[in-house]
Amino acid sequence: MPTHPEITQLLENLSRGFDRRSWHGPNLMGAIRGLKPEEAAWRPQPGRHNAWEYIVHAAYWKYRELRVIDSQAAGSFSLPGSNFFERPTESTRAALKDDIELLREWHRRLLDAVAAVDPALLDEKRGEFTIRAHILGIAAHDVYHAGQIRLLRRMWGDRAAG
Repeated sequence: MPTHPEITQLLENLSRGFDRRSWHGPNLMGAIRGLKPEEAAWRPQPGRHNAWEYIVHAAYWKYRELRVIDSQAAGSFSLPGSNFFERPTESTRAALKDDIELLREWHRRLLDAVAAVDPALLDEKRGEFTIRAHILGIAAHDVYHAGQIRLLRRMWGDRAAG
């Protein structure tokens, strides 16, 4: 466990956006809790993303930011492609569960990478932004997509009720 207060705070931000209780409302895992495959696969219009795609998209960006934070990190993302991945290939509970586990796994890896960051490097630029900004950005990314998933779930319920 990191002892540097800023690393601890950055890890807390990542956790609150992902799976820890927060004042701002549902985090990413809270937004997908209880999500059914048919609900996850529903699109509000053709060509729009579904909740399932946001789940895999969030996992992908955890991978991408891990690579930015730890430039020595080896490996590639678990699926071919980048950014958005068309989902589902099959609308089953097992397939959705696998993609949610993919998200959890990349979050764990990201937490490990952040915990290992030398605090003296937090202001080092990686591209346009500092390492600190990348870490805070991926936490905000989770909250952003949590909101989108909540909205899709509300629209799904309204569609089913109407």
